[in-house]
Amino acid sequence: MRKCYFTSKFIHEKSWKMLQKLERYREGRKIDLKPRHSALLILDMQRYFLDESSHAHIPSALAIIPEVKSLMGAFLKNKLPVILTRHLNTKKDANLMGKWWKDLITEENPLSEIIPELKHPDAIVIKKTQYDAFYRTSLEDLLRKKGIIQIVITGVMTHLCCETTSRSTFVRGFEVFFTIDGTATYNEDFHRATLLNLSHGFAIPVLCEEIKEQLEAFQNEC
Repeated sequence: MRKCYFTSKFIHEKSWKMLQKLERYREGRKIDLKPRHSALLILDMQRYFLDESSHAHIPSALAIIPEVKSLMGAFLKNKLPVILTRHLNTKKDANLMGKWWKDLITEENPLSEIIPELKHPDAIVIKKTQYDAFYRTSLEDLLRKKGIIQIVITGVMTHLCCETTSRSTFVRGFEVFFTIDGTATYNEDFHRATLLNLSHGFAIPVLCEEIKEQLEAFQNEC
């Protein structure tokens, strides 16, 4: 079930090929990034999913760390919001998460911490209990107060928290950019299925480099 479909050596080539498969969906929706009204959302980049000692380790997630970190740096450089989620559960708030997965990510577990590469004093961290980062969190209020209308999605897992949050983002009226090489999950089938589904009805598939280029162009205009 788990397969390392992204590696540091091949992530750019493979993600570009994935994008080509989705080009017909992207061509029909010409939505440009509006940096002044955009935010970067980094979902659940915790040691629980990235530490090789964890039973929930995602092999391909290691390859996206440099991409996500670079994108994070570009947003922060332009003083644009960067929001990280930290998935945490108790028996009381887990609901079906506990029944479905048995093991819960508790706050006391050292593996629940966000990886050091993505910790930054200017980034905002919110705690969530379900796949959907909007569910019973302050995320929507935070985005509205900052005048955000576009969200760039990164993190793990592509087909669970990233996809669910992207759908929830869309139904709340925010435009969604879903990064192909900034998200990862247990295998390529799950990853490709999410890209196809979201590209058809919810999000614009993009490469991290494309977003960074638009942010650089924005910085040059200022």
